[in-house]
Amino acid sequence: MPKVTMYNQTGSQVGEIELADSVFGIEPNKSVLADAVIMQQASLRAGTHAVKNRSAVRGGGRKPWKQKGTGRARQGSIRAPQWVGGGVVFGPTPRSYSFKLPKKVRRLAIKSALSSKVQNDELVVLDALTFDAPKTKDMVKVLGNLNLDRKVLVVTDEYNDAVALSARNIPGVKFVAANGINVLDVLHHDKLLITKDAVAKVEEVLV
Repeated sequence: MPKVTMYNQTGSQVGEIELADSVFGIEPNKSVLADAVIMQQASLRAGTHAVKNRSAVRGGGRKPWKQKGTGRARQGSIRAPQWVGGGVVFGPTPRSYSFKLPKKVRRLAIKSALSSKVQNDELVVLDALTFDAPKTKDMVKVLGNLNLDRKVLVVTDEYNDAVALSARNIPGVKFVAANGINVLDVLHHDKLLITKDAVAKVEEVLV
């Protein structure tokens, strides 16, 4: 079982914590990680792109000239695709880009992401993270005590309003509860700051 040092909010070491091998100690599967990231990014796409086809373009209600006898090619409408100002053929239409991966693949992806953080020394475990009131400077102080000066994902076992509000105005810092942890956020941030209780909750779901 991988062991990591556990800290308190002042940055002092308060012991070690053993992490579950099946969640934090597997060999990261890069292919599955890539699939999971693509799935999440695809679901974030708005898909609201649209063009006007010949039925949506204004005008063209009558035939521009008679069918025969003019010497010109026959035309049915000045809003056909070959005309300037005509409708667009095969243009993008509103659609959803989202797709789903099998449940086992999604679980393997999040385990791979968490394990990669442990392997790269990018996982920091806190014994607890609590604030009396939402204050950005309190969160900045905690991050400073732990020497976390880059992009940080903060995870607690349950949604904590004080922690969420304290973290939201700090550039590069994002807060999620344990049940909202995901591959894209874990890989996007340089460090994962997670509480002891959140580790237990994640292991409970993924073991």
